[in-house]
Amino acid sequence: MSIIYHEQAKQFHLYNQSMSYIIQIMANGQMGNLYYGKRITDRESYAYLLETGERAHAAISCPEPVSLCLQYTKQEYPAYGTGDYRYGACIVRQENGSRITNFTYVSHRIFEGKHSIEPLPATYVEEEREAATLEITLHDDVMDTDLILSYTIYEEMPVLTRHARFDHHGKEEIVLLTAMSGAVDLPDCDYEMIQLSGAWSRERYLKRRSLEQGIQSIYSMRGISSAEHNPFLALARKETTEKSGQVYGFSLVYSGSFLGQVEVCTHDTTRVLMGIHPDTFEWPLKAGESFQTPELVMVYSEQGLSFMSQIFHRLYRTRLARGYWRDRERPVLLNNWEATYMDFNEEKILAIAKKAKETGVELFVLDDGWFGERSDDYRGLGDWQVNLNKLPEGISGLSEKVEALGLKFGLWIEPEMVNKDSRFYEAHPDWILSAPGRYETPSRNQHVLDFSRKEIVDAVYGMLKDIIGNARISYIKWDMNRYLTECYSRGTSPDGQGMVMHKFILGVYDLYTRLTRDFPEILFESCASGGARFDPGMLYFAPQAWCSDNTDAMDRLKIQYGTTMVYPISSIGAHVSAVPNHQVHRITPLDSRGNAAIFGAFGYELDLNHLSPEEIETVKQQIACYKKYRKLLHQGTFYRLKSPFEGNDTAWMAVSEDLEQAITAYYQVLNPANAGWLRLKLQGLCEDMLYKVSLPGETGEYYGSELMYAGIPIDRNRIFRESGDFASFLIFINKKPE
Repeated sequence: MSIIYHEQAKQFHLYNQSMSYIIQIMANGQMGNLYYGKRITDRESYAYLLETGERAHAAISCPEPVSLCLQYTKQEYPAYGTGDYRYGACIVRQENGSRITNFTYVSHRIFEGKHSIEPLPATYVEEEREAATLEITLHDDVMDTDLILSYTIYEEMPVLTRHARFDHHGKEEIVLLTAMSGAVDLPDCDYEMIQLSGAWSRERYLKRRSLEQGIQSIYSMRGISSAEHNPFLALARKETTEKSGQVYGFSLVYSGSFLGQVEVCTHDTTRVLMGIHPDTFEWPLKAGESFQTPELVMVYSEQGLSFMSQIFHRLYRTRLARGYWRDRERPVLLNNWEATYMDFNEEKILAIAKKAKETGVELFVLDDGWFGERSDDYRGLGDWQVNLNKLPEGISGLSEKVEALGLKFGLWIEPEMVNKDSRFYEAHPDWILSAPGRYETPSRNQHVLDFSRKEIVDAVYGMLKDIIGNARISYIKWDMNRYLTECYSRGTSPDGQGMVMHKFILGVYDLYTRLTRDFPEILFESCASGGARFDPGMLYFAPQAWCSDNTDAMDRLKIQYGTTMVYPISSIGAHVSAVPNHQVHRITPLDSRGNAAIFGAFGYELDLNHLSPEEIETVKQQIACYKKYRKLLHQGTFYRLKSPFEGNDTAWMAVSEDLEQAITAYYQVLNPANAGWLRLKLQGLCEDMLYKVSLPGETGEYYGSELMYAGIPIDRNRIFRESGDFASFLIFINKKPE
């Protein structure tokens, strides 16, 4: 087992072939961190790594002769107020107003495997031998409260997952004000912080900056993980590149308001905290009650950013995503949204579906506008009954007609929202999040249902189950088009209002759990006004997510590149849309739109009836290519070759597990005059394997070592002579038959 407890030294060593994580029970009974990094040889004691000693203004946390100063000590779950003046992982308000805590070691247990923390999503194992878990129980005598710190290390991946649970036994109520999922203290600050930030239509842009003394953070206080900041950050050495260097990745498996914070103290140590955002959180606990934090996933890499990402991809694709669609090839879909918006009837929908079938599309998806009095975004939301004026035979009849064409049928829903102009709201005006006496802020003309209340989740579940259960539905697109405001629940007592945001997300998880349980073979795709809730928590329920409402091929290069820092290609919803593009009004070649979208869960978002015969042939070729390579694209190893954040071109590739097949894409934004040759160096191939390589207008045979170290000379003048700006091409690499 890959966890050892050295009883005499009171130290735990969690390790596998790649990494070590070493923690110690300190003299004051609290937990300290000794080491996190590349695997080191096990020994009976690492006591020399515990840095103690007095400094000016230091408070001593133990009786003499021990000189333990928490301000300068690397800890596992630190708390502010007893000598450590940095931000802590927990704050607990007690009946007398005190916020001072002292959680000290009581016991531990080590076991094979990994336990669920439902109803929260988390990574898992299929066999116990895949991982080992350490649970450390700490206790605060004054409050009579247990704190259980949980650590799971995967056997074959440099992955450590963490979470915490508070079990309260005391007679007096306590209130959790901060309860982070984990903390990591590192001994220096020579790192650059990498984050994924942006806004609607430019989600998950890659940002990288040097750490400085003070606080650097990412966060959401929007009730969902948000388009502004993704719940991921990484600390990389300044010399770290895609292919080499040390990097620590931190990813929170949570879909609500969060905080990811990096603090560098004036002695140049670094503390990472990640968890539920404390500024929107208060959680009271009475005797016998518990609180479970979300899971924090930590990935360590000595081989650069690509390797870190590949570990996240493997873990999230195979041990976070679940169910029927986890390992299956995803269907090529066509969504009618940008083709019709809400202006459609059955005849128009079937005409689009029929043309889609002719090109090789496998799934037709009906988007917003099929229910209630929904002709625009001012009305109807929440009335999950079909609009018979648009669809006389209902969803059931339409789905049967679409299936008769040889297609599967999918449906759009937005269950967390309501328009005031709806029968649902008229019947339940007190079911939205709103503060008494305050203006009820609309966004996209809609309001947020109070999913912290079970009766509201039950009501929405009943309507959706009826619709889905009485039609031939193979796919659900679950949308969420606004952030939370006036986060007050009329079904919750005044002292419980700090629980509402977290309970809202638990309500979302509950509805997802019920619907995926009832309809296990339906492919769910999460969406939030594009990519505003693209996070690991959603991936647990829906194995793919709509990456962004921005479908422009050139903009998608940055969005998808940043997304791949954490999330697998199989999870990235990517569609070919019409031009001029509906978001940026750019005209890009159909080839490039397809070449960008193929590196994702592929589909179309347009009316194919409006394309020329030549364009239809291109669509057929794109679909045939995707079907041929989708297993490779979704299950292969992904490499980023050239960054769109660093220049005019972008390149990436996917390599099969057996290294016998690969597909590479190269994209050029603007076409330079009299361009020189490009030497494109590939990655991940077998050095001694001979490959047949096909790119536009030429083929050749090269060994893997040539392709990776010498590279492929590409004559951009020749390849892009006719295509001009916004051009791209694919390179197909296959092992030459013996």
